[in-house]
Amino acid sequence: MSVPRTATPPADRSAPPRRSVAAWVLYDFANTIFSLNIVSLYFPVWVVSVMGARDSAYAYANGLSMAVIFIASPLLGALTDQAPRRLPFLTVSTLICVGATFLLGQGGGVLPSLVLFGIANIAYQAGLQFYDALLPEVSTEANRGRIGGIGIGLGYLGSLVGLLTGRSILSGVEALATTDQTDRYALTFQITAVLFLAFALPAFFLIRERARPGRHFSLASVGAAVRQVRETIRSSRRYPGLVRFLVGRAFYTDAVNTVIAFLGIYVTAEVGFTADEAGLVLLVAILCAAAGGFAWGRIVDRIGPKRTLNLVLALWMAVFLATAAFGSMDLPTGYFWPVPVLAGIALGGTWAADRPFMLRLTPPERVGEFYGLYGMVGRFSAITGPFLWALVADTLGLGRPAAVLTLLTAVVAARIILHGVADAPRIDSPGAPA
Repeated sequence: MSVPRTATPPADRSAPPRRSVAAWVLYDFANTIFSLNIVSLYFPVWVVSVMGARDSAYAYANGLSMAVIFIASPLLGALTDQAPRRLPFLTVSTLICVGATFLLGQGGGVLPSLVLFGIANIAYQAGLQFYDALLPEVSTEANRGRIGGIGIGLGYLGSLVGLLTGRSILSGVEALATTDQTDRYALTFQITAVLFLAFALPAFFLIRERARPGRHFSLASVGAAVRQVRETIRSSRRYPGLVRFLVGRAFYTDAVNTVIAFLGIYVTAEVGFTADEAGLVLLVAILCAAAGGFAWGRIVDRIGPKRTLNLVLALWMAVFLATAAFGSMDLPTGYFWPVPVLAGIALGGTWAADRPFMLRLTPPERVGEFYGLYGMVGRFSAITGPFLWALVADTLGLGRPAAVLTLLTAVVAARIILHGVADAPRIDSPGAPA
């Protein structure tokens, strides 16, 4: 049976404390330092360009770690619903990520660091799931897009801090011996870990969650969470548009996560930029993503998350077409600069629209478990993306531009799938009165 919907938002609950909102958005600042430095740029460049491994080495490490979190996401979401608070889960996952990141590049060749990267990425992705599920605690239906957009924008400013920190350490690193290069990269990884922890600390202490009386966490909660996951999968079809949205999300996040993971490699190996110039490309993309996050958040509140996401996906199509063209047509590198501008704007818009869209489709008392499905499909796309990239670029030998075109087809598929999904606020949407 379908849950009734209404076209007008319900009355908002009282506004959350400002310090909770500030701490929540600051965590976005913190975790994107890790995402940029470790997932997107400096760690993969170290693996491929310094240690001499193939793209597939990083692709498989990334994909396998995402496979683990893919399996764990629904259970983690259900566990947070069993517990009285979600914040401790965020704290523990962040500390694990920080510890593993601090040890990257410390010796033993590339394999130990790939294992540590896998651990760090699993913890980081789990933390994202817990963090997203806290959005209803720091926003209302009327300002959810704006608060989420502020988090996105501030997050990319965090990436800017990480990028500039790495550039200051790695300036002129190409002229050094391999051992000295590794030492410089290892220092970059350590500082990334410290920055992540420093800016995440306010979230641990200042975010105030609404009380969930009668809930406690114990070993019995694990069994209850497993049963809840089974019920979640069975009951998801009762909520209009939810399954269709999750399927469409798997396609567009496949494209977005993959281009983030391989952008540093692509612009150096295919477009023709040096490692130092690649940092500038990412700098431009980050600045535009930050501005885009702030702007798209307000657009979400004005026109709704679905229409916003449609505009964002159209922009991604243009980005992937242009990126593939530069990799296959030997165009001058100077003409490439509009591409990271558009990519950054699209990146900020993707997450600014994505989280409010999911909350529009989610019953408030089951945010944790349904965000488990949300995280599950996102992780599934992050598994298939790197493996598909490695298959197209390395195994089939078609090259990186062809791999980019596969990402374009994923975005087109997502746009088609999402066509029939409505985003009118639920009567019982998060932020509505009890």
